[in-house]
Amino acid sequence: MYVYPMKTTTTAQRAWAMYDWANSTYNLVIGTAIFPIFYSKVTSAADDGAEGDYVLFFGAHLKNTEALSYSLAFGMLLVCLLAPTIAGVADYLGRKKFFMKASCYLGSAACASLYFFDVKHLELSMLSIVLACIGFWCSYALYNSFLPEVAKPEEQDKLSARGYSLGYIGSVLLLVLNLVMIMVLDISARWCFITVGLWWAGFAQYTFYHLPENATGRKFERGILANGFKELSGVWLSLTNSPRLKRYLLSFFVFSMGVQTIMQMASLFGTKEIERIDESGKVVMGLADGQLIGAVLLVQLIAIPGAMVFSWCSRKWGNLMTLIVALIVWAAICIVAYRFVLTVTDFYLAAAAIGFIMGGTQSLARSTYSKLLPQTKDTASFFSFYDVTEKVGLIIGLLSFGYIEGAFGSMRMSILALIFFFVIGLILLLRVPRKELLTENS
Repeated sequence: MYVYPMKTTTTAQRAWAMYDWANSTYNLVIGTAIFPIFYSKVTSAADDGAEGDYVLFFGAHLKNTEALSYSLAFGMLLVCLLAPTIAGVADYLGRKKFFMKASCYLGSAACASLYFFDVKHLELSMLSIVLACIGFWCSYALYNSFLPEVAKPEEQDKLSARGYSLGYIGSVLLLVLNLVMIMVLDISARWCFITVGLWWAGFAQYTFYHLPENATGRKFERGILANGFKELSGVWLSLTNSPRLKRYLLSFFVFSMGVQTIMQMASLFGTKEIERIDESGKVVMGLADGQLIGAVLLVQLIAIPGAMVFSWCSRKWGNLMTLIVALIVWAAICIVAYRFVLTVTDFYLAAAAIGFIMGGTQSLARSTYSKLLPQTKDTASFFSFYDVTEKVGLIIGLLSFGYIEGAFGSMRMSILALIFFFVIGLILLLRVPRKELLTENS
């Protein structure tokens, strides 16, 4: 296991967890709540030659959700290309916090630039989404890599859960503020994107101030990329020589396709596939804005006890068994969503289940990987593989989700297809040697 604690103090752990508070607003406000609603409205009302919920995107007429899923997939592809290189260089230079800062500021600035989103220049506007995606995930990979350095193995499940819990709380607080801006003060939703940028970069200062930098004394020079790739090649060799870590990553790669895709597209499912009764008493498709926001808040709030319960379960039954149960529940949620989630009440019940299982799965997947790391100082490079694995999985998930929706004309078929990822992920997870998982009872 990893045994190179850099500064396992309460202050360092608090500073590490605080970054989740800072950057999770991107996931909630931009990825789930305010921006999807804003995007759906402005693209559905487009006057660029497209009709209904279709947009003109690089010369092709696509469903607006299809165009968004392809843009996010492209952003994830760039993350997969950039993150390992950045991590390798960061490990070689001992400048993980420097690159984490740069990624943070790129992402926060891109979020703020969504204020200028214009459907008439959709391709350029989507650039902000792509850059925000790159900034978020590159900084998140580096942030994750500090976990084994600020916490001992027996502390990592709990600290990982604490980080996610702070993220859920912080993002909910900003979302409530944004709702007051929109619904009470009648401020344009565009200003919400600026608040995300300010919140993210602002609260990250606490993390950057207290999280120590493990500098190696090396400087930027010619051949730095080559040295970075050497760091990565060493990590790859360690992965190939560690069957349990390699098997876990393979399973994580597959089940992340389902988990991350549901998290990205759930709110859009609510805007298209759910029946409700409008003010005139007619049955219409799609949740009202207030109903959708309520569901999003429910997901975030229930994810907090979900993360804590999974942390407790991992101590009781082990990380692997807890994740196995989680994947079974995810598959069941897909079946229920496809067949039975038809009304607003149904959607709220599904949102509660997703929130609980989401909080636990995310926090435990991260801490499990951290516990399985070999003895090394190259944590950024190791976690870049973890995050790239997740992002490649999300790319496949988003592309398949968008393609199936386009082929069948329904998001329900896309949801049903995600079962495949959870079943295969479960089978692969069963192949990870349980006795080698580094938990007290596994």
